[in-house]
Amino acid sequence: MEKRFVYADNAATTRLLPSVLEKMMPYLTEEYGNPSSLYAFGQTAREAVSESRLHVAQRLGCLPNEVFFTSGGSEADNWAVRMAARQQAAKGKTHLISTAFEHHAVLHTLRTLEREGFTVTLLPVHENGVVRVEELRDALQEDTALVTVMFANNEIGTLQPIADIGALCREKGVLFHTDAVQAVGHVPVDFSSMNIDLLSLSAHKFHGPKGTGALLCRKGLRLANLMEGGAQENGRRAGTENTAGIVGLAAALEHACSGMERNSPLLTARRDRLIQGLLASSPRCRLNGDADRRLPGNINLSFEGVEGESLLLMLDMWGICASSGSACTSGSLDPSHVLLAIGLPHEVAHGSLRLTLSEETSDADIDYLLETVPAVVRRLREMSPLWERIVREDDKADMPIS
Repeated sequence: MEKRFVYADNAATTRLLPSVLEKMMPYLTEEYGNPSSLYAFGQTAREAVSESRLHVAQRLGCLPNEVFFTSGGSEADNWAVRMAARQQAAKGKTHLISTAFEHHAVLHTLRTLEREGFTVTLLPVHENGVVRVEELRDALQEDTALVTVMFANNEIGTLQPIADIGALCREKGVLFHTDAVQAVGHVPVDFSSMNIDLLSLSAHKFHGPKGTGALLCRKGLRLANLMEGGAQENGRRAGTENTAGIVGLAAALEHACSGMERNSPLLTARRDRLIQGLLASSPRCRLNGDADRRLPGNINLSFEGVEGESLLLMLDMWGICASSGSACTSGSLDPSHVLLAIGLPHEVAHGSLRLTLSEETSDADIDYLLETVPAVVRRLREMSPLWERIVREDDKADMPIS
């Protein structure tokens, strides 16, 4: 088997497009003025920021003055959840609702708010990784301040019923935030029609630059200052604007949204071919998350008898960039909280593989993955005492009862 390079970790980050870099370059070189300066040289940069804000608003169904640029999705999540919770606490509302498989930027923020006296309800996401709106309705209380549910899960790619959640929250007068970091640029997102109050996004998830994101905040909702010291972002986030990053975010979003109708069916077809091929080639392999209600480029599989870190390292030797459902922290291997939330046992969650594709993923890349991943899984299972035990137990189960 001839080795080749396949990048299949686009949920972690994407390649900065040359066309996006081209739009950014003037503001990294000759157009370096400060957008807050009054002279013409600075106003050129200011106009670029304003035009970018307008383009983002047009693509996401909001008003330009509802767009606040940030350093990324985690900052936007922290800002939205903290601001909404503390604002509503002044009205006597201290109950927060989220899900068990949110990104840690949300879960850790909720944990901090719990220490401040808020109560938190984490909704189950069930085996298919989808929130049930009726369970959210049952969880709402008189003092519910905020519902925060991610648009698309970063590990298993499942898409949540965001418009239905938004409609319910609007009906009940509860603020609704969605972490849309994995969704924006990949599936249609309409801030206004989906009744979203706060939305987080990050440019590097759709071929834009790292270090640039945005928080959308519905007009009329008082957005508390994130940082003090300047009038940038309508006085809400002090600090000189990252003009090049903001321009890059808008350019990447324009590219992603304009090509979505064309690219999404092609990407979904490649995703499904890869899923079906991997499921067929390996026994005791399962797809994590709903088969249909998922991002076009997301594949998350668990291979019993295989340890995720070993799988990643061996795939890397074959030029494949992927990620696992497990994360290594402080020398100990912890199973993914997302996979545990959908009911996987620890030992199965440890053997998970996430492959995330983009429109740049070719059919030849899919062929290589279909050839390489099963071969690596077989090799690891040959060396695994756990797999030997699984096989023995299967053999016993198949023995006829005398």
